[in-house]
Amino acid sequence: MEKSQNYVELWGTAGAAPSFSHENHGESFYRFPLRVERLSGQSDLPLILAPSALLEGVEITEGAPLRVTGQLRSFNNRSGHGSRLVISTFAQSLEPCDGGHFNRILLAGVLCKQPTLRRTPLGRSICDMILAVNRRYGRADYLPCIAWGQVAAKVAEMQVGDRLALEGRVQSRTYIKQTDAGSEERTAYEVSVMQLLDDEETELI
Repeated sequence: MEKSQNYVELWGTAGAAPSFSHENHGESFYRFPLRVERLSGQSDLPLILAPSALLEGVEITEGAPLRVTGQLRSFNNRSGHGSRLVISTFAQSLEPCDGGHFNRILLAGVLCKQPTLRRTPLGRSICDMILAVNRRYGRADYLPCIAWGQVAAKVAEMQVGDRLALEGRVQSRTYIKQTDAGSEERTAYEVSVMQLLDDEETELI
């Protein structure tokens, strides 16, 4: 298999109609949030980025049920507005579905920052890490991941440069950022790790 793997599959409902994001090499890209419910009843709102060609023939309105597959991508925002690291799901297929909610991501890459192990106020182990996943043409995505419990303890023993393959879900969370203009609510996107895998287990095709 390739030395890096990046696959996302999401089932949910559009949180809004697509809005223009940017243009690159003459192609327009649009973005919209996808509401994906968890078993707990809470929802994640991963940001979907789709090329205009993919949206042709697919009417996307708020509440429309959709199935999206693609890759989790990172973008370094240098505008000074919003988060520095922008995380979105780059759609490679997008189609209407019969409903339901599903959230799965498979990643294989290299740890590019020393994992940080800490404990929640309730004493649960939690570990933060950033996984570098190679993309074509010499590029890479830098994806924040978070692990819990025994998985967190395993990851905490790893070092920068170690290869790591995992299965998880794309999650979103809101937080308050203090800026010169005052308090500002922002949304962070990260991978919640469910289990560690062998590289071969992330190969889907």
